[in-house]
Parts: sequence; C-alpha cells; structure tokens
Amino acid sequence: MFSLVATGFVDGGRLDLSGLPEVFGAERTWRVIGQTFAQAGLATALSLALGVPAAYALYRLDFRGKRVLQGVLTVPFVLPSVVVGVAFSALLGPGGPLGSWGLDQSFAAVVLALAFPNVGVVARMVGGFWARLDDTSEQAARVLGASRVRAWCIVTLPALGPAIASAAALVFLFCSTSFGIVLILGGTAFANVETEIYRLTVQFLDLRGAAVLSIAQFAIVAAALAVSAQLRRAGERAVVLREERGRGTPPRRVDAPVLTLVGATLLLLHVLPLTALVTRSLRDREGRWTLANYAALADPPEALPIDGTVLEAIGASLRIAAVAALIAIVLGMLLALVLSRRPRTRSLRRGIEAFDALVMLPLGVSAVTLGFGLLLTMNRPLGIGFDLRTSTVLIPIAQALVALPLVVRTLLPVLRGIPTELRDAASSLGAGPLAMLRTIDLPLLGRSAGLALGFACATSLGEFGATSFLVRPGEQTLPVVVAALIGHQAPESYGAGLAGAVVLGVLTAGIMLAAERWRTDGNREF
Repeated sequence: MFSLVATGFVDGGRLDLSGLPEVFGAERTWRVIGQTFAQAGLATALSLALGVPAAYALYRLDFRGKRVLQGVLTVPFVLPSVVVGVAFSALLGPGGPLGSWGLDQSFAAVVLALAFPNVGVVARMVGGFWARLDDTSEQAARVLGASRVRAWCIVTLPALGPAIASAAALVFLFCSTSFGIVLILGGTAFANVETEIYRLTVQFLDLRGAAVLSIAQFAIVAAALAVSAQLRRAGERAVVLREERGRGTPPRRVDAPVLTLVGATLLLLHVLPLTALVTRSLRDREGRWTLANYAALADPPEALPIDGTVLEAIGASLRIAAVAALIAIVLGMLLALVLSRRPRTRSLRRGIEAFDALVMLPLGVSAVTLGFGLLLTMNRPLGIGFDLRTSTVLIPIAQALVALPLVVRTLLPVLRGIPTELRDAASSLGAGPLAMLRTIDLPLLGRSAGLALGFACATSLGEFGATSFLVRPGEQTLPVVVAALIGHQAPESYGAGLAGAVVLGVLTAGIMLAAERWRTDGNREF
C-alpha cells in the first residue's frame, strides 16, 4: 500500500498530486467507476433476492436431497472466476445454447455471472444465522392475528438484518473486485476498476494512473465494509439466538413458491452454465462429439498462444498452490492463535481488533491491487541480490496472501469457542503455553484445519488477478492459460480453453468438496 501511495502521489521524493486530475479528469475513469458500482450493486441485489429464499429452504426446512442442494450451492463459490466467466461465455456466446439471446459481452451477462457464486454465500451466511434465530416473537405475532407474510416482514426480516447486511457487504466486495469474470465477459466496453487497473498497467504502462485508481478502489471498499460493520453491530444487540436446530420443519404447501424459486435458481443460474461448459468442451466447431479439445491439452497445436502444454501448466499450478496453501495454513494458524486470545485490558483488546483488521486487509484489497503492489515493491527487497519479479517466487506468496483471510476465518471460531476455564485449569496444573497449544488448541482444531487447508489450496489453484501480474512466459498457471486460450483467435484455441476450464473447475471443486466432507465426517468425532 505504501508503494502504491508513493507511485501515485510522490515524484522525485516530493509530494505530487498531479495524478489525481489526470485520472479523475478522464471521462473513462468515471464510466468505469460507475460500471463497477452498477455491476456490483445489481449483482448484490440479485444474490440477496435469490439467496435469502435459498437460506430459508436449506436451513429452515427438512426434505430429501437437501444436502445435495447445499453441495450444489457450495461448488460455485470455490470455482475460479476464470471458470465462471468461461462457463457463461459457453452458454451465452456464439454457438452456445442461449447464444441467440444476444447477451454475449453484455452488462447483463456480467451481472448474472457475478451472482453465480454469491447466491451460495448469501444462503450460507443468512441461513446459518436464521437456523439459530429464536422464532418465539414470530409465533406470537401469528397468534395475535398477523398473517405469515406480515409476521415475517415485521419480525423475522428485521432480526435477519445483521446477517443480511454482513452478507451484502461481503458480496458487494467480491463483485466490485471481480477480475476474471469481468475481463472475459465484459471486455473493455463493460470494464470495472479491477480490469482498468490491469489495462493501465499491462497495455499502457501507466503505473501512476493504476496506482491512483487502486488507492481509490481501496477507499471505496473500506468505506463499504465500515458502514456494514456498523449496521451489523447495531442490529445484533437486539437479536436473540439459540442453539442451531438439528433438523428443520417439513415443507408445507405454502412453501412451494420458495422451493420452486430455489429449484429454478439452481437449474438456470448454476447447472445450465456448467452443463454448457462441459458439453461444448466435448464438441468441435461443427458440433460433433470429440475429445480433441482435451487432447490439445497434452499436445497443443502450434497456433495456440501458450508456452509448453496445458498439462505442464496444470502441474505448475498444483505445485504453486501446494506451496501457497502451506504458507497460508502455517501463517493462518499462528494468526488465529493470537487473535483468539481474550485480553483483560481494553487497550489490549483494541490492539487485537486492530491486528484482526490488518490480517483481513487482503480480503479488502483486490487481488489485482495486491499483484500490482508486489510488482512495485519486489525489486531486490531487503537487500536481496536479485529481482524477485523475474522469478515465480512471488506467485505462491501472492496466492497465500489472498487465501490467508479465509484460513483465519475458518480457524478462528473454533479457537474462540474453547472455554477460557479449560486453559485456566491447564495453567493451574503447570502447563505452559506450548503444552496448552499441543494438548488443547491443536487437537480441538481437528478437521477444521483440513477445511482451511482445502480453502487455501482451492483458492490458490484458481487465483487469477494477482497471478496475471506476476506470471512469466513459460511458467504460466492454468487460470492464466485458460484466459489466454479463450481470448485468442486461433480456431482450436477456444475449444482447448473450454477443456482447460473444465479441468480447472474439477480440480478446485474436488479439493473443496473433499475438505468439506472431511470436516463433516470429523464433526462426528469431536
């Protein structure tokens, strides 16, 4: 961040604010900012409109196949943005099932694709809160004569306010900092701030303009998160929660519209794009069934815009993701252990809160900004005798920083749930900090560490924004290769890109679902 400030506002060691009128005086800058707010705002509204009914159906009702539907909603969240963009391109682009609708490279396509992973985010966040919400007040309103809809609107909806506000802020953050989806589906016509930073840096080498835009983006995201946090804290004071229900209530006839909406969402927004992606990856340009696109991954034609084979890129991605996940899980455990402590003094508690905000900084800073910052600062840092920007060392570091907040947020609730009395008892028996770590903290983390590792590995494997700045020719990762194939004009390039996107999606979803299954099985043991 300091390097971005220096690049944008310092010239020759002196403060220079000339970059501000240059950037914000351009008509395109304001058009891009407006498109960013419009895309993120509409995608957030759509995600809430579809996610809240899904939260009710999947967390308040009990029916056969519920866990399968929950899994279907989980998969879009862990899919790389490149895969999501390619899936909607396969659905809405030329030759796609809905290609005649004219939505390819359109604003509507971007909004739909941004909502694709975030409906599940809303359903999980709101549903987990809703499952623990005390419904006594709603039942009392019904007894006093309120209809079911009116009771929900005047009692339950305000109580859900904190969870909805938190989910809306997170979804807006994800949508406003989306890179791969907007790059593939929006192009230059519907660019957002993320893709504009990339364009200024890579195409025009305008580092000052990119730095000013990065700082402006960070300020917008920080303001949105601060407002949401304030609303969430204000609403939580009046909410009564209870232990989560083991099972929901059976669906009734009045629940049919909600279940129909949830089914239509899963079918049209989630299943249809992924089905189009897989189907088109198995067809050639004449529509005949073939495995040629997958064969091109191992033996690519010379016209393809890649160095080496896609299989080599897959191997490189897996190696880099493994290193990044290891870095993220080690740092995440250490940070979670520190943040889980409950200091007795107000000053220490505020210090922990400030440190928590610092740890979450990569979540508020876009991946493109993170990659741009590393590109600016890693020229022989700390006296190292070579330029780190010329190697792949920075890629796992960047990917680990992107995954770190998710790892900490997965581990932290488990550590904060450990009773203080347990540690006090161990301390009174003579156990030191290391002994308590070995006998209390690490065993209770249990399978949650596996889930955090899965998050880190899947996130690193599909990371595209920061990696696109740091990758070098001949050392491309799979998301970068897929984006290059999709955007190239060679006849075989698009089909190979579709096949690569399928492979990338299967790898990330498989890793995440295995980690989720491990966590679920482990819950029975603790």
